[in-house]
Amino acid sequence: MDKDRLRVAVVGVGHLGEYHVKKYRNIPSVELVGVVDTDPDRAVEIEKRYEIKAYGGHREILGRVDAVSLAVPTEVHFDVAYEILSKGIHVLIEKPITYRLEDADALLRLADEKGLVLQVGLVERFNPAVVEMESLLTTPVLIESHRMNEFTTRGIDVDVVLDLMIHDLDIILHVTPSPVREVHAVGMSVITDKTDIANARLIFENGTVANLTASRVSNKTLRKIRVFQPDAYLSVNCVKRELSVIRLDGTARSPEGYPELTSKKIGFPGRDPLADEIESFVDAVTRGSKPVVSGHDGRRALAYALEIIRQIEEGTRGFITVP
Repeated sequence: MDKDRLRVAVVGVGHLGEYHVKKYRNIPSVELVGVVDTDPDRAVEIEKRYEIKAYGGHREILGRVDAVSLAVPTEVHFDVAYEILSKGIHVLIEKPITYRLEDADALLRLADEKGLVLQVGLVERFNPAVVEMESLLTTPVLIESHRMNEFTTRGIDVDVVLDLMIHDLDIILHVTPSPVREVHAVGMSVITDKTDIANARLIFENGTVANLTASRVSNKTLRKIRVFQPDAYLSVNCVKRELSVIRLDGTARSPEGYPELTSKKIGFPGRDPLADEIESFVDAVTRGSKPVVSGHDGRRALAYALEIIRQIEEGTRGFITVP
């Protein structure tokens, strides 16, 4: 980049987009040029709250910025992102990258042709407890993830697989250095007309098995990843950003002759995964480097999410009353 500061806009300033605004404002190397929202009341609200110029449509900022955070509804991800990339602007697009693999492939081709950064907002990859867990992985045998939320109307434009489970899909696919051999999935709707509870089992060619459960109709928030491997048990609490590690001591023995276990908990107070994600995007743009979570990563997670959705839709989608 030949400019002193990277010119950025946030397109879509709903609940999540507003957080993007806050993070960009704290990066000295970024000039937050403006925010965009098709809801005029929301656009004015954010303009006044942060003293940043608001625009009613993304086309109004195309000649003014170098990069964009895109936090619009998933149904318009492709159209808006394609037009922005076409103008030579780097894009951080919130998950899922698109609804369809064909659309994701088109965005990837366009970004590659123009030499642009296309990063996908799978923010849990930046959770410091997840990052630390990844550094301790050797040969995982079993990976379990549970991602539960209380029901809200936010995010129900997609089903629970694309809303919640896709985070764990991305992490598990990233840390398992092996192709997937089999996918098995079940799920059902409870409140919405889409899948609200889902469970998937991924079996990798190297023998690793991953079980993923996601629900948006839970009575509490739970976001945990557990890894069982020969030398250790690792447990990540994504909400608290804590990692617990239990492993064989290697030397000490109990009076009965069994290996002793050691246990430690690692916390990461004060860390902000979304801030790290956005700083990573800015760094990739300014350095011309590959983003930590690339468009190809987002496309891969989408592919398996869609297969899980397909299997669920071919099975039971709602509660069955047995006569």
